[in-house]
Amino acid sequence: MKKVLVIFTFLITLPGVAQQNISLAECYRLVTENYPLVKQFQLLDAQNKLDKEVVSTANLPQVSMDAYATYQSDVIEFPLAMSGIEPLNKDQYRATVSVNQLIYNGGATDASLHLKSAQLKTKQKQLEVSLYQLKQQVNQLYFSILLAQESGLLLNAKKEQVKSKLKEVQSGIKYGIILPSSDKVLEAELLKIDQQYQELESNKATLTHTLSSLINRPLDKSTTFQNPLVEIQLQPDMVRPELELFQLKKEEVDNTQSLLSKQNMPKLFGFATGGYGNPGLNMLDNSFQTFYTVGVKLNWNVFDWNSNKKQRESLSINKEIIENESEIFKLNTSIELNQQQNEINKIESFIESDLAITNLRKEVLKTADSQLKNGVITSSAYITELTNLYEDENTLVKHKIQLQLAKANYNLIKGQ
Repeated sequence: MKKVLVIFTFLITLPGVAQQNISLAECYRLVTENYPLVKQFQLLDAQNKLDKEVVSTANLPQVSMDAYATYQSDVIEFPLAMSGIEPLNKDQYRATVSVNQLIYNGGATDASLHLKSAQLKTKQKQLEVSLYQLKQQVNQLYFSILLAQESGLLLNAKKEQVKSKLKEVQSGIKYGIILPSSDKVLEAELLKIDQQYQELESNKATLTHTLSSLINRPLDKSTTFQNPLVEIQLQPDMVRPELELFQLKKEEVDNTQSLLSKQNMPKLFGFATGGYGNPGLNMLDNSFQTFYTVGVKLNWNVFDWNSNKKQRESLSINKEIIENESEIFKLNTSIELNQQQNEINKIESFIESDLAITNLRKEVLKTADSQLKNGVITSSAYITELTNLYEDENTLVKHKIQLQLAKANYNLIKGQ
């Protein structure tokens, strides 16, 4: 029955334990899904939809209404031979409703819609670039937390070793093998280790809180950060979102040029006007009348002093600037990749040295351990060798974490 209860308790607590694990890949995903900037994707979609609806109204009938009343100081007078005609009133009234329908504008409306679509893609890609750049911040926080986590494990191992050695020393003191007060040195070291652990946990808590805010997921001291095995991607080409952004900017320029080329095309409108007023269209009928007119109108800006052409030439220059920015970005990224590769090579050489150093330190500590048991050295001398080993092991852990960080940054720089 007791075994069943233990198994049941384990099954109940298992999901809760699983939820406390988090990986670097998951942090990448969460920051690109939960960072407040993500909300702008929907806002841009909604804005673009409204902008397109506004542009599309150019194809719909445009209705306007006018009304006025005037008093004139003078009106047309007719010769005496036509004195039978009633003179016009000096006060005149008119109300009209006009409908204008675009028939042809050279495809300017469609070009405007295409431009709006291109602008949306550019803005959305800019958001992707900003979110992608957050991954480097995630890298720095994640591996800093991982370093604190691994250092904490080393510190705990050191603490257990000191506690074990304290029991041996206290036993040696009891039987007169080891000098009295030797245990005090070890007790002081335990207190020092506790202080170091508290400082380590405090720094880790600060980093964890920052990362939690960035990815919008609750994280605490019980969260276990998985140590990723990062491998450098060997693909020769960069796949950075910035390169796609440069391409979209050039496409936006192309669409703007297309719109400008169509703005000077002839525009054909159909129109109809209906109204009621005194006088109406028949000026000789001095009374309130209804009237209407229908027709077509052609509007063509034949000569604009080459303004449109110069705007398109300016856009061509802008396109060359974008191409130049793209080349500069590729160059700077290549330099950054080379620097990062050198950093990886340097850390790998450090790790080889660290391994050799820690192996030597372990041999020295093994000797010191034997000497302490036989009363040849003091506890202080033993603690010195133990601390040396801990610091070198901590350096090894630090370099291993730095190597993973350097590789993760390399992959981000390359766009993998």
